[in-house]
Amino acid sequence: MRRRIRGALRLTAMFGAVTLGCGLLSAWAPSAGAVTAVHGAWAGSPKVLLVGTYRGKAGRFSSIQAAVNAARPGDWILVGPGDYHETADETGPYGNPADGAMGGVFIDKSGITLRGMNRDTVIVDGTKAGASPCSSQPAEQNYGRVVKGHAVGRNGIVVWKASDVSIENLTVCNFLAGTGDSGNQIWWNGGDNSGKIGLAGYWGSYLTATSTFFGNEDTAAEYGIFASNSAGPASWNQLYGSNMNDSGSYVGACRQLCDVVMDHMWMENNALGYSGTNSGGTVIIENSQFDDNQDGLDTNTQIIGDPPAPQDGRCPNGGKSPLTHTTSCWVLVHNYIHGNNNNMAPAAGSAAAGPVGTGLTISGGRYDTVMDNTIVNNGAWGALFVPYAQSGTPSLHQTCAGIGGHKLPVFGCVMDPESDALLHNSFRHNGYFHNPSNSDFGQITLFGDEPQNCFAGNRYPDGSAPANLEKTQPRCGAITKASNSGGPLFDQVLCDTGLGPCPAGAHYPKVTGKVVLKPLPRYLPTMPNPCANVPANPWCPRGRHHWERGGGDSPATAALVLAGIRAPGRMQPALRLP
Repeated sequence: MRRRIRGALRLTAMFGAVTLGCGLLSAWAPSAGAVTAVHGAWAGSPKVLLVGTYRGKAGRFSSIQAAVNAARPGDWILVGPGDYHETADETGPYGNPADGAMGGVFIDKSGITLRGMNRDTVIVDGTKAGASPCSSQPAEQNYGRVVKGHAVGRNGIVVWKASDVSIENLTVCNFLAGTGDSGNQIWWNGGDNSGKIGLAGYWGSYLTATSTFFGNEDTAAEYGIFASNSAGPASWNQLYGSNMNDSGSYVGACRQLCDVVMDHMWMENNALGYSGTNSGGTVIIENSQFDDNQDGLDTNTQIIGDPPAPQDGRCPNGGKSPLTHTTSCWVLVHNYIHGNNNNMAPAAGSAAAGPVGTGLTISGGRYDTVMDNTIVNNGAWGALFVPYAQSGTPSLHQTCAGIGGHKLPVFGCVMDPESDALLHNSFRHNGYFHNPSNSDFGQITLFGDEPQNCFAGNRYPDGSAPANLEKTQPRCGAITKASNSGGPLFDQVLCDTGLGPCPAGAHYPKVTGKVVLKPLPRYLPTMPNPCANVPANPWCPRGRHHWERGGGDSPATAALVLAGIRAPGRMQPALRLP
């Protein structure tokens, strides 16, 4: 949910407008096969450019940006262990900060693969040169160039309108926000807020995005791993994102051309674990964990920001999903969504209105499917289907009627959730705040004559709001005759989001402004073989099929990771696979 769109979002969460987004399919892994295909598409023999030192062998380049500047489309850039304080956003190349066209590392060449040799020890660091890795010290933070008397903020690695770029096996930290479109750790940016697709094909694997520093919400890190105005095919695999005041991961503004699979992600201690504005077509979030966020996941329709609206999960060209066997290709499946009750995560703008204690929220989304997930220990609601409201000037001359919304006094343009499905999920111990309507799942719709949502096959011992949703709405798509505000649910959602008065006796964790950041967990898996598929070079002398012992996880550990079974430590438990 885009918090930089200021002024127009204040009424947004009046209907609980924030996060959702876990998915499904991921039938293929991104890195190895995808990168081979990408590099095969470029003329000439790809070069391998080496940055830093690896196992005593020095590369030609001391900075990642220098290697990017020297690279041609189709080349590989390998990065040795080190703390890289990259500053292309301050020294060039860079573009308009209002469009986010700036990054410590700025990639504007298609077909590049940027790969670290170890996820944990290759760090792209937003702090000042000379600071310790990912320093939390206030004096060591860098807020970027000063333009017209104000710091524009910083982005970490930005892929600017370049197709088929892969970023792999590294950590990015402490890139903070300012007056520009900033505060993003890794960003595939196809042209922010243009309403157009500016790149096609992107790949990310074994990536960590976090911040160790919080000064205030205006300068806090905003997004972890981020794609906007970017079409698929795309894949994210083995991602970790924490301590973001909007969302740990985000896909938006992709005009039903998203075509992305997100697999084995772990998002914690964010305002929203995942969010996606106007992201439609094939979006699959699967085998992932969302925990200890304010609100676990959100997908939403938004008429102001990341155009064009609406969020529409229907398959392109009238097709059917092999997962849902329906026209819904936006799928959240086989995820573990638990304990999203955190009122001390960073949170700002519309994301701060995420209802504390909620596993996932579909806000004005259409044709989305949530199936076969485990959703537990969320104090308010396990899942919410609610309208999204915005007041202000729509982006790119869109109209409320044109996106299927309804104009209401005070609220502005309101979009109901339509034809969404909640199927075969396992709920447990949700709604334990024990306010009226707190339950496993709930729904608010404010208008009739719309395709209804459906609820079937769920295990929900803590009920629904309104009651008996599985009996009254077992099938998707039937045209509704009247609105249904969910009884007490409407007032309770307003109370929890902080956008309306609380009914007498209501109690939710209050967002007080106190922020607690989490340290990185141990045992985040690194790429098992960082030399996989790379042409022969001094660091990988045997070339594309060389398994480098000790360069990453052992083959046995790698197999366990791929199976969803975690190494010891503070990692997610094993996930149920298809």
